[in-house]
Amino acid sequence: MKIINHSLMALLLFFGLFTGQALLAAEGAPHKVVIQVSTDDLRTQTIALNNAVNLQNALGQDNVQIEIVAYGPGLGMLTSESEVGKRITSLAMQDIQFSACGNTMKAVEKKTGKMPVPLEGVSVVPAGVLRIMELQEQGYAYVRP
Repeated sequence: MKIINHSLMALLLFFGLFTGQALLAAEGAPHKVVIQVSTDDLRTQTIALNNAVNLQNALGQDNVQIEIVAYGPGLGMLTSESEVGKRITSLAMQDIQFSACGNTMKAVEKKTGKMPVPLEGVSVVPAGVLRIMELQEQGYAYVRP
């Protein structure tokens, strides 16, 4: 009976140490979040930017990776025509990544005859939805304001 109790205690101790180390390792890893913007609603776009800033403030800039992906009607926020363009350019310098949907850009060019011009600090990805999927597969949390 004492052997079983000692074995059980040893097993519980090992499990506790193992899970404790795993939790500590997870706490040191940066958090990752992708924020989707697919609307031209300025209020929603501002909320997305506020979410990104609030996460950086809460977790620390070095402890969170943030990428905002815009497509469809949301693409406008990442172009030279954006009402929040100055803020986006500033946030891009503060380690917030911005990705514009290449498919949407081509659709706009086809419709208007002009290719949208992305803001400084904005990357163009082949497809916004694909980029979100890829980031989620890499462990990014998904937020859509």
